[in-house]
Amino acid sequence: MKEAMDLDIKFLKNCFIVTEISANHCRNFKQAIALIKKAKECGADAVKFQTYTPDTLTIDVDNKYFRIKHPKWKGQTLYQLYRKAYTPWLWFKKLKRIADSLGIIFYSTAFDKTSVDFLEELNVPIHKISSFELVDLPLIEYVARTKKPLMLSTGMATLSEVKEAVNAAEKAGAKDIILLRCVSNYPAKPEEMNLKTILHMQKLFKCPIGLSDHTLGIAVSLAAVSLGAKVIEKHFILSRNIKTPDSFFSIEPQELLELVRNIRIVEKSLGRVHYGSTEGETKNKVFRRSLFIVKDIKKGEKFTEENIRSIRPAYGIHPKYFKHVIGKKAKRDIKKGAPLKLELVS
Repeated sequence: MKEAMDLDIKFLKNCFIVTEISANHCRNFKQAIALIKKAKECGADAVKFQTYTPDTLTIDVDNKYFRIKHPKWKGQTLYQLYRKAYTPWLWFKKLKRIADSLGIIFYSTAFDKTSVDFLEELNVPIHKISSFELVDLPLIEYVARTKKPLMLSTGMATLSEVKEAVNAAEKAGAKDIILLRCVSNYPAKPEEMNLKTILHMQKLFKCPIGLSDHTLGIAVSLAAVSLGAKVIEKHFILSRNIKTPDSFFSIEPQELLELVRNIRIVEKSLGRVHYGSTEGETKNKVFRRSLFIVKDIKKGEKFTEENIRSIRPAYGIHPKYFKHVIGKKAKRDIKKGAPLKLELVS
């Protein structure tokens, strides 16, 4: 079983890949289990749920303030949407037990103090605050007091709001904070992502930066990893043919497989700052250019641009000596196809 001490994210060698289940279980316990198993099978590091009820998020009122305008969710109030989407709290203990037995990390987004207390009873190893709750500083302080790693999603947030959230968490005792670059649009457009912000956040906050990615496909996540993202979070569903509140911007198992595989490739390719030949390149240095005799030359004959050239392979002298050699004389007869050596030049 993986405990909190395994989640020292600052020193993770590999990107932490999180599958966000959210409402994609369709309020079907067996489907929730299937999602956990499939996430593990595809190579994800963690499954994340959301711990709320309609009443912990909003109130049951039908007026212009609570009606949803998003094209995929319109025609209902916030309360009605959350009633369809929330995960029954009675499931959590069993779901965590299953995840633990499979060796995949289980945690959940907390939305109020009751959900924090509930998740603490389950001993989740990490806490998450969503973008919409980032401005709820009292909630962030309450979660931070658990002293567990804390992920903060930053969708919609101004820089000052991110700073306020981080300061609140640190003052309340948070030891490890992970900030997630996020665009809270569903689906988010690639041109809205501004991934270069990840680099700025790394310099400014000196903590691991990840990406909560609501774009379609996996390309944006891969780009984020190339910029140093240490966490990637994607909504995950068994099939988008299963209609849920989140299905239209979730990835399917084959996409998750590709995401995991390609993230690991990107990580390997990042390497370190290096110039010169790699181990694999060394044997190919022979195919670089060098100076060769391209016409038969008699002893005492001058080297000219007609009888020597810079060509492949690299058995002759370096091309940088070309101008130095031109006009000099050959010490002996040299056949066409011979590499030019300095000892042949008088």
